[in-house]
Amino acid sequence: MKFAGDIYLKAPRAAVFAKLRDARFFASCVEGVRDLNEIDGDHYTAVLDAKVAYLKFKFNVAVEVARADPPREIEAKIEGTPLGIVGRLTARSLTRLMEDDGGTKVSYEIEAALTGKLGSLGQPVLRAKAKEMERLFAERMRAAFADSKSTSETAT
Repeated sequence: MKFAGDIYLKAPRAAVFAKLRDARFFASCVEGVRDLNEIDGDHYTAVLDAKVAYLKFKFNVAVEVARADPPREIEAKIEGTPLGIVGRLTARSLTRLMEDDGGTKVSYEIEAALTGKLGSLGQPVLRAKAKEMERLFAERMRAAFADSKSTSETAT
């Protein structure tokens, strides 16, 4: 499955890049992520809880930042194993940041594959869940930068 989209933020590109490279911040924007553990600056593990249709899944995930080109691009690889069932999640994401009218346009492409019981749920169900997660991620990103903007305006 492939997903792509854009998020427009009223913040400088370097600030957005720095936030996206902050694993704790990034994890706080993704629904269901908990127990984040930083192995080093480019490798992380976490638990991802997800409810898809009528089923609940818990994944042990490993994330590797494969490439970072500040403040332009971040490429990451994600691998996850669901607990209690046979299967696997693999994904690759590419995020590009471009200056846009005084703010930043964040363009992302995600290619994900699920095997096992999750893979058997079917593309429409999984795509709907991914779209919900995308929407929440974008809302949380916008809220974070709206808060930091209002804080910096108040401080001046």
